[in-house]
Amino acid sequence: MNGIVFETGYLRAPDEATFADDVVMELKLGETEVTFVREELDGAEYVGDGAYLLKSGALLRFLTSATIH
Repeated sequence: MNGIVFETGYLRAPDEATFADDVVMELKLGETEVTFVREELDGAEYVGDGAYLLKSGALLRFLTSATIH
């Protein structure tokens, strides 16, 4: 995220049962944990090379394939 490599601690593929405030991704780096809810990932723009630009301006790049709805 923004040039810092985090480990994926939790990842849930959003579906019709997922609400805007449901946690869909947790990223970890040592003792630091970053959590995203569905609303934060909705509308993410794919910018190439496994990277997504979030509405917040954060850039997420996945080292393996990921699907964000």
